Amino acid sequence: MPAITVDNVLVLPRLPRLDEAATIRTVRTVTTAPSGFEGEGFPVRRAFAGVSTTDLDPFIHLDQMGEVDYAPGEPKGTPWHPHRGFETVTYIIDGVFDHQDSNGGGGTITDGDTQWMTAGSGLLHIEAPPEHLVLSGGLFHGTQLWVNLPRSAKMNPPRYQDIRGRESALLTTPDGGALIRVIAGEVAGHRGPGSTFTPITITHVTVQPGAQVDLPWRPDFNALVYVLGGRGTVGVDRRPVRTGQLAVHGRGDALRFSADTAQDSNTPALDLYIMGGQPIREPVAQYGPFVMNTRDELLQAFEDFQAGRLGVIPAERLPHTGGQGTRP
Repeated sequence: MPAITVDNVLVLPRLPRLDEAATIRTVRTVTTAPSGFEGEGFPVRRAFAGVSTTDLDPFIHLDQMGEVDYAPGEPKGTPWHPHRGFETVTYIIDGVFDHQDSNGGGGTITDGDTQWMTAGSGLLHIEAPPEHLVLSGGLFHGTQLWVNLPRSAKMNPPRYQDIRGRESALLTTPDGGALIRVIAGEVAGHRGPGSTFTPITITHVTVQPGAQVDLPWRPDFNALVYVLGGRGTVGVDRRPVRTGQLAVHGRGDALRFSADTAQDSNTPALDLYIMGGQPIREPVAQYGPFVMNTRDELLQAFEDFQAGRLGVIPAERLPHTGGQGTRP
């Protein structure tokens, strides 16, 4: 898992040692993500399956995409589709992904980059591997997280953030046993580049075998720890976790996790995707690509999509036209 890294973590800022009065959070539940397929058929793990919306708030959905090593001609993406009422955060660990939306946002992300799309009042977008990756095949691995928007921001204009991996705040533990990448929010005074409507923190942490991390965490945030790869323990009670499992934590000031001394050869360290935020505590009405507060708002979203009010596919991306409009 390359993501963004450094040759020597000991040159990075260190986490402070926890105050003796700090409360390490316990683990409330550990769930295992079922596997499925998304878009045109790429494999995913549904990380939030079986977890209550109350425990997830302000998050809605998380897919781990891959890890898969495609043969030539196999890489797949998603076709054009609509969204309204929330944000998608796509984080690429390995491989390359293209994004384009009907609001003019778009770009290519690769190892450690993030595309943060605020759907807001609504748009259409597409996510797909670039042509050269389709031809060559190769490794693909990433996540897509859906972040809810509060009622006051659901109909805001769409927005797109292209976050390079090198922009993430990087820090390590007092003993240098882990690399902490802050993508959004703040950890111990180190702020990530992602701009959010809802107060949240997102980090990707790589823990070396046998190392332990005590991570300060805002007491008013929930805490979700998803295992991207490897084996270890989480919580003050050291609950065992492995690839594809999500640990929902209780209250406290800090998270504790450690990597098993022995790891599988294909996962030499414990990799965690850690999310937390201030719960919105508003009604959630979700159907497919729309996340609103009421059923009537969902019906309106479908009507607006069918009427073309959520945008149109840019002409240059219409199939078989070459951007020249309809052929005779």
